[in-house]
Amino acid sequence: MKKFLLSSLLIFCGVLAFGQSKVVCCSNPSATQQFAMLAANKKFVMSHKNPLKIHFHSDIGKDITYKTADGKDADAYELKAKNPTNNYLFVVHEWWGLNDWVKKESEKIYNDLGNVNVIDLDLYDGKVASTREDAGKFMQSVKEDRADAIIKGAIAYAGPNARVATIGWCFGGGWSLQTTLLAGKQAIGCVMYYGMPEQDINKLKTLHCDVLGNFASKDGWINPKVVAKFEEDMKTAGKKITVHEFDADHGFANPSNPIYNSQATAEAYKYTIEFLKPRLK
Repeated sequence: MKKFLLSSLLIFCGVLAFGQSKVVCCSNPSATQQFAMLAANKKFVMSHKNPLKIHFHSDIGKDITYKTADGKDADAYELKAKNPTNNYLFVVHEWWGLNDWVKKESEKIYNDLGNVNVIDLDLYDGKVASTREDAGKFMQSVKEDRADAIIKGAIAYAGPNARVATIGWCFGGGWSLQTTLLAGKQAIGCVMYYGMPEQDINKLKTLHCDVLGNFASKDGWINPKVVAKFEEDMKTAGKKITVHEFDADHGFANPSNPIYNSQATAEAYKYTIEFLKPRLK
């Protein structure tokens, strides 16, 4: 009987750990690992309707490649500032990957902020999902050490004098905060859209900038309780966060999402530009 129980426990742990090689069910998974594990939750996956197709062409954006901290290469999408500046905005994609909606939204933000360099990071190394099933697989396959290397490579690409702000949605919302943590003293502002907060208060204490959170009150996962704890943790860490919660669902800001909420999106975008613009002057 004991052998049976032990075998069952090992199988259960293996299922929970599937996808991210560093996830160990019997230890404390990180914030990004916790979010990636949601891909094994059928209700979470089914709540993401397959995205509507968006085709976007830019005359100013271009694909770039840069060296990463692990000695490999990473691809990204860059919008160069019209005039030389050390101001950068790093954009982190949703669980779908670096698709045309992200690039289109990045160009909109680029135009509204003024003179700023925008770099869309690709934590999926070129993979883009068109179905929720693939999105779940891609999100689960992200290894933290590789993602960290991609981010550190982008920071090195921007240079030691770069002033780095970040923004991301869903999967990218959590990684926006992680990017800010990795940027250290170069970080000047972080925007999170319905992403998993960092729960390690000691990590939060290392933040060097303020955080803006745009969350959805109908979100079944990054719910008001999770958001309230994040606010309390930030307060304990002695850091400033401004939170806006909208009467909307997870993923409300993407018009290719069938549950897109135009009013919440407009309000959240207004808060986002008001937060970023003075920090990127």
